[in-house]
Amino acid sequence: MTKKDVKQPKPDWIRIKLTTGDNYQDIKGMMRSKTLHTVCEEARCPNIYECWANRTATFMILGDICTRACRFCAVNTGMPTELDLQEPERVAEAAEGMNLRHCVVTSVARDDLKDGGAKIFAETVAAIRRRLPLCSVEVLIPDFLGDSDSLQIVMDSRPDILNHNIETVERMSDRVRAKAKYRRSLELLRRAKEMKPDIPTKSSIMLGVGEEWDEILQAMDDLRAVDCDILTLGQYLQPSPQHLNVVKYYPPEDFARLKEEGLKRGFSHVESGPLVRSSYHAHEQVQSAEKTREGRTVTN
Repeated sequence: MTKKDVKQPKPDWIRIKLTTGDNYQDIKGMMRSKTLHTVCEEARCPNIYECWANRTATFMILGDICTRACRFCAVNTGMPTELDLQEPERVAEAAEGMNLRHCVVTSVARDDLKDGGAKIFAETVAAIRRRLPLCSVEVLIPDFLGDSDSLQIVMDSRPDILNHNIETVERMSDRVRAKAKYRRSLELLRRAKEMKPDIPTKSSIMLGVGEEWDEILQAMDDLRAVDCDILTLGQYLQPSPQHLNVVKYYPPEDFARLKEEGLKRGFSHVESGPLVRSSYHAHEQVQSAEKTREGRTVTN
């Protein structure tokens, strides 16, 4: 039996705070009343209690069935049956009801659609802006199978942040992700910057699926090579026995070291910790990145 096959015991520093007060119940009720999905629930995010208690959530559009079957992800897999054209307006209504200052919109992969759902992304951004003109909007997009026209549709909607996750290091990518390709993800981030240089880009790496330390640093270098601005690093947690086993749990001090490595490489903001996920403290990430960019502009 190899190390990869052995189930690792969960360490003491993996602690999830359970908070199910009024805010949590209000947001849950709002999502159900508008038949909306959140990645918080569908991906079994460990921060759902904290984030919902603080009235923040990441909307998941294009349904709740993904056309891919990534080995780390808890979202349902299959063939979606329809496209909900009214979804953008319902997301905007919910965002308005929550009075959000920063709204994150992600989706399942929809490889069954010609544009991968890009038009719905753009319409969702527009709908939120109509109702909440002061709210910043972050989109966490799939790779659209590398289709540049689909990416252009999203970039033309001018989100405040363009987020696309490489998820893991290059060597582990084919084992961890379904259909997505490491180099294709980097190319998407590069094209996004080429299309709209003023829109910050962001990506995320989950740790603990079998990568080596130097491979993590190389992934950071690869992201900076395509001018990625914001990086998040978090611990992979196995959502079910059918998913990849955790090979290693990284202690908080390793995440602190990686944050230093990221900042040293020029990321405008690095969010790094065992329970950090791509959208965790997203509003604070944007503010920090803006301050860093302003500081660089003044210096230059």
